[in-house]
Order: sequence, then C-alpha cells, then structure tokens
Amino acid sequence: MDNNEEKNNLKNLAPTLFAQTYFHGTKAELKLGDFIEVGFNSNYGQRKNAKYIFLSATLDPAIWGAELAVGSGRERIYLVEPTGEIENDPDLTDKKFPGNPTMSYRSTEPFRVVGEVIVWQGHPAEQVKAMKDALEKLKQQGINSLNDN
Repeated sequence: MDNNEEKNNLKNLAPTLFAQTYFHGTKAELKLGDFIEVGFNSNYGQRKNAKYIFLSATLDPAIWGAELAVGSGRERIYLVEPTGEIENDPDLTDKKFPGNPTMSYRSTEPFRVVGEVIVWQGHPAEQVKAMKDALEKLKQQGINSLNDN
C-alpha cells in the first residue's frame, strides 16, 4: 500500500471514528453504556411522563439541564450518542432564538452514555435562582414547555 492509498483509507474512516458527540445534563447517576430513554417523569414543565429526551452539541445548555433538573443528586453532564433521529428543541429554537444557536435537540429515541464531563463551570448561583424563579412564574401562569404537548 503506497502512502497516498493509506491516506485515502484513513480519510474514509474519519467520519466513523469521529462521530458527533452530544451533551446531556441531569442529576441522574448513569454508567458508560447506559441508555437515557423517554418514559420517565420530566425534570421540567408539568413533570409529566417525558415524551422527549434532550441533548445539545454545546456545553452551556447541558449545564442548564444539570442545574435545573429536579432531585437531590449531584449535577452531572454526560457525553451521549443518539441512537435515532434528533430534531431541534422547539423551546430553544424559533420561539425564543431564531435558528438553533444553542444547538439543542430532542428525540424519542434513546441516547447511549459514552462518557462524563468531570470538570465544568456552572452558572452563578443568582443566575440559576433567577432562571428557576422565571420557570416557576411561567408554570403559575399556565405557560408550559412546548415539549409537554
């Protein structure tokens, strides 16, 4: 095999070797290989049985996910791979932010946990409190997540 042929073979492997990895923020304790699936109570909105699960291609939405998740567990951010189709999260796209600048997505198909981000910087406590207060105010006004529909 000559050098050019070897380079071409490596180029063809690159898409499978370096697949897009996404982030998922939660307080659930998961292990490598576990699946995050729909059907559990949502951490948000009306806390109904979740129709969707969420992931993002940027870290900030996952940090918010971990910080806003209900429960007493430690805030965690997992690296996940979707096992099926993903679509834009309507709560964070055209309704609030044209396009999808946060690169936030949802799916009805499981995500496989492939790693955990151990070192990350959360938002300031007053910013988290303000976000939680704003979400509570929306809930009291009967304004729910588009993902509850």
